[in-house]
Amino acid sequence: MNFLIRFSKFNLVGAIGMAVQLSSLALFNRLAPGHYLIVSAVALELTLVHNFIWHLHYTWPDRRRRSALLTQLLRFHLSNGMVSMLGNLGLMRLLVQRAHLPVLAANTAAICCCSVLNFSLGNDWAFAPNSHAIENPTH
Repeated sequence: MNFLIRFSKFNLVGAIGMAVQLSSLALFNRLAPGHYLIVSAVALELTLVHNFIWHLHYTWPDRRRRSALLTQLLRFHLSNGMVSMLGNLGLMRLLVQRAHLPVLAANTAAICCCSVLNFSLGNDWAFAPNSHAIENPTH
C-alpha cells in the first residue's frame, strides 16, 4: 500500500480515536473531577483498543495475520500505548498545571504531538510486514 494512503488512513483512525478519547475524557472528567491524570489514562486505554481494531482492519489490513494477532496487540500497546501514555500524561501535566490550559485543549495538543511517532512505530514494528511473506511472496 502507498505510504501516503496508509498515513492518511492512520490519521483518519486517529481522528476518530481522538473523538473517542476526548468524549470519554470529558465524561470521565465530569464523573471524577480533579483526577485528570487517572481519567486521562482510562480514556487513553479505551482509545488504544478502539484504534488497534481499526488499524488492524483498515490501516494495515494487508499485514493482519491471525497467528500474530496477540503479538500485534502487545506490540501496539507497548509502542503506541507507551508513547501515548507517557507522552500524553507528561504533556497533560505540563499543559494543565504549568500552562493552565483546559483539560480537553491540553489533551488535544498531547495527542497531536504523539501521532507521528505512533505512526512510525505502528508501521515499522506493531504491524510490521511479515518478513517471511516478503522473502517468499508465493507462500
